[in-house]
Amino acid sequence: MNPYDQAHELARSIQQSEEYREMARLRDIARESETNRALLDEYKRLQFKLQARAAAGESPDQEETQRLAQIGTLLQFNSDVSAYLLAEFRFQRMLSDIFKILADVAGVDLDALTQG
Repeated sequence: MNPYDQAHELARSIQQSEEYREMARLRDIARESETNRALLDEYKRLQFKLQARAAAGESPDQEETQRLAQIGTLLQFNSDVSAYLLAEFRFQRMLSDIFKILADVAGVDLDALTQG
């Protein structure tokens, strides 16, 4: 069997999963509002920036960390956005589990990558 063909099959399977479909459905609802969309975009941007800094071994920017927390608090009180973020978390957990399975087969120790 061709691993590339299987990867495409896995991608289709992920896209058809309940986790993905529910996340996509709730994302569309959460992003209907211009305000929600702007807050979510800013939240994701800050989250990515802070994660990249942490991965590079840099100290987090206090102002950005505080802004992320403020936006997160605002978002959690919006039921549409909160439901979407929870569904996104479930989807990401599924992807993480799949990645762990693949990493185990390849002999990659994910725990070693996060220690330091």
